Amino acid sequence: MTADPLDALELTIRARLGADPDTSYVARLHSKGRAKIAQKLGEEAVETVIAALDGDRAALTAEAADLMFHLIVLLAESGVSLADVRAELARREGVSGLAEKAARTE
Repeated sequence: MTADPLDALELTIRARLGADPDTSYVARLHSKGRAKIAQKLGEEAVETVIAALDGDRAALTAEAADLMFHLIVLLAESGVSLADVRAELARREGVSGLAEKAARTE
């Protein structure tokens, strides 16, 4: 068992991708495809922004958890791990946000 709740969540999500869509929300999302997962992530992002603007700390916390859950589902469905994201964040550490953004080629 992992001590980090996000790592534990990622393991659970990855295990449930191939589960029965009738018994698993993750499997149901996965069965609908990446576009549906991305749409759900966008909805959760909007709800998170609304909670932040409302100044409701409890709602923001709950919506942020929903947002992170759906982000991890999308990452898992796309073959990207939290370790990959952590490595990218580590690569950027100590680099100015403005400099990092200017260095992007896309």
